[in-house]
Amino acid sequence: MTPRGNGSIGHGWTASAGHTGSGINGRQQCGGPTGSAVPMAGALQRIAELGKQLRVDSIRCTTAAGSGHPTSSMSAADLMAVLLVNHLKYDWDDPGNPNNDRLVFSKGHASPLLYSMYKASGVITDKELMSLRTFGSRLEGHPKPFQCADGHGTARGLPWVDVATGSLGQGLPVAVGMALGAKYVDKLPFDVWVLLGDSEVAEGSVWEAFDKAGHYKLKHVIAILDMNRLGQRGPTDLGWDAPVYAARARAFGWHAIEIDGHDIAAIDAAYREALAQDEKPTCIVAKTVKGSGVSLVADKEGWHGKALSADQAAAAIEELGGERRIVVDVAKPRGLQPAAPPAAQPLQLPAYEVGTKEATRKAFGDALVAVGGNRPDVVVLDGEVSNSTFTEEFKKAYPNRFFEVYIAEQQLVGAALGLSVLGKVAFAATFAAFLTRAFDQIRMAAVSGASVRLGGSHAGVSIGEDGPSQMALEDLAMMRAVHGSTVLYPCDANQTACLVATMADLPGISYLRLTREKTPVIYPPGEAFPIGGSKVVRKSAADQVTIIAAGITLHESLRAFAQLDSEGIRVRVIDAYSVKPIDKASLREAARVTGGRLVVVEDHWPEGGLGDAVLDAFVGVREGTPTVVKLAVRSMPTSGTPAELLNEAGINAEGIAQAVRECLRKPADHPSKEGPA
Repeated sequence: MTPRGNGSIGHGWTASAGHTGSGINGRQQCGGPTGSAVPMAGALQRIAELGKQLRVDSIRCTTAAGSGHPTSSMSAADLMAVLLVNHLKYDWDDPGNPNNDRLVFSKGHASPLLYSMYKASGVITDKELMSLRTFGSRLEGHPKPFQCADGHGTARGLPWVDVATGSLGQGLPVAVGMALGAKYVDKLPFDVWVLLGDSEVAEGSVWEAFDKAGHYKLKHVIAILDMNRLGQRGPTDLGWDAPVYAARARAFGWHAIEIDGHDIAAIDAAYREALAQDEKPTCIVAKTVKGSGVSLVADKEGWHGKALSADQAAAAIEELGGERRIVVDVAKPRGLQPAAPPAAQPLQLPAYEVGTKEATRKAFGDALVAVGGNRPDVVVLDGEVSNSTFTEEFKKAYPNRFFEVYIAEQQLVGAALGLSVLGKVAFAATFAAFLTRAFDQIRMAAVSGASVRLGGSHAGVSIGEDGPSQMALEDLAMMRAVHGSTVLYPCDANQTACLVATMADLPGISYLRLTREKTPVIYPPGEAFPIGGSKVVRKSAADQVTIIAAGITLHESLRAFAQLDSEGIRVRVIDAYSVKPIDKASLREAARVTGGRLVVVEDHWPEGGLGDAVLDAFVGVREGTPTVVKLAVRSMPTSGTPAELLNEAGINAEGIAQAVRECLRKPADHPSKEGPA
């Protein structure tokens, strides 16, 4: 087997004359000739010195901050010293270089170690290192990527961090997404190094990632398990039982190596062995000591997330041999070109004839094919329901850009995030109800400032006989709560196709809610649906009440309109397809015209959905505060036909019409916001 990396023990090395520890002075090259399989003793010692520097700096910056995780950083210091000196290939001046290796600190609380590595690489100063955890510093308590200012604050984060970590168990799933893009789309051989904590491997998301990395034979994924035995409150469930960790990794199709995580030569040999794998990803189970190198804290409980006092830090630094100012010349990656993308085709969205019926989920799949032809950077992932979300159409058209993630929703979103890091326009789809399993991944993708597009089908009671376990009734609230998110709920096929094309260019987290049943096509092909807009689908100068709906309930509202119109009751009907951002101007105008009478109808629980989005549109309005009647699903549904379940919830045409009649029996411009009529 041919090693994928450089076999030498060092790329370049500088130590200042002010070093107070081991006596390294002046500029020295670390190691033997390129390609050497056996590291020289002097090179090993110099890497060990770097490990001590990383420990010292982790102590210094956390003590200065008065908080942080020095002991978690110290256990992995030798592991990262070997990686930085000998194996990482990265151009610090060009973080976007497609050939750069990726380094993901899944144990994000060890950020002092990561930042100390940045200092050792010469990309941040010691002064900046000492700004850890202070307001306005780029060096936050857990790593976060660089994000441009959004108009509500200043730019934050670091250009060398790909994804925000700290919510444990998420780094490896993201790494899998990166490796999928590298292997199957860009066809680039960069390596994805992931530092895992032993506590976090209790998370199911980690094992979803182990499973999918093994399934897709992602040999460029190298997980480094920092097995330091101690978690936040005491020992982990497996402690130092390395054989069990290794056996679990092998069971998922990984190559596993057990080492002493403080033996520099063993670490280097393990990395070279990992880089030599032909098909399997590698898990290096490294036995380490939490707080290694300092007797006060080494393998001691009660020191997780606790900084040393100034006196304790001074003694610890002296025990480690004092401060060092080693700078490492990290090797740059090879200048390979990504695989040439297919030629972009003109965008030709599917068109559906007005008056026919089609499910929005089918239009979603058709539109993905059209957008994929126009955008070679589009990739699609699915959670083993592609014949229901119709992403199978994309798979047929572009198999190299489709990834089946199976029933692993956390990995689904994590992989989409990893692909977005590589500049891909990632769409991920599953049943809307099951996205709740991945909410933490969605939330953390927003912390990363990432752009991920989610499609959730089978929403609401309108799915029918499958029953409440399959019914998404929380998804609008969940997705509205995500920072900077866009939440869309189309009612027909042409509207869906247009919104899918728009999502490809949307920043942040966007969510498209999809209906199981076929619904009437009411908009012609080519109709525009801007984000933050709405459509007034019925209106007159004599309107008395406004009905606001989206998706399936828009069609029920149109049926209610016909009933009420036959009774001489004039109502305005608004299609609020953009749930977030909501069309405040149109809603406020409708409230003014119809005497402040608004009926909102949604196939969702009453909390946090469309009704609350409408109420939010009137925050700060001092005059003419409307009466808002919220029609929503209020009792636990059962199995039944869609018609029966909509009727039971009171969100069908008859329920809407009755709510309008009740609304007209009350005085207009009432200042309260009411519940159901």
